[in-house]
Amino acid sequence: MIHTDGTKPIYIQISEWIENEILNENFKPDEKVHSQYKLADLFNINPATAAKGLTLLSDETILYNKRGLGKFVAHDAKDIITNKRKSQTLKRLIQEIVVEAERLHVEEGELIELVRKTINEHRGAAE
Repeated sequence: MIHTDGTKPIYIQISEWIENEILNENFKPDEKVHSQYKLADLFNINPATAAKGLTLLSDETILYNKRGLGKFVAHDAKDIITNKRKSQTLKRLIQEIVVEAERLHVEEGELIELVRKTINEHRGAAE
């Protein structure tokens, strides 16, 4: 959930938590999300920090504002989040894996096989 270990700013963690809630369909399109005060209460943080996380999502058009009513989930929020995470998060993680594989002198074919094996193990565990 929200960790105050300093690895990521809290407002980023708040925005990622809301994104996960949207991806998990706990917040659906055109549904109101928690206010900055509710988030502050939930996670025991400053309301201004929560507001910064909400603003970040608004800036990315994942949320939209209804004046006087709060922030709501954009109709295409799931697509925006998925595309963002594919192009940023997954790419960064893959780059880290490739660098580590090079350090360990792992050949491309061996790395691809490790990825396939991990995918199959994950699918087996999910069933």
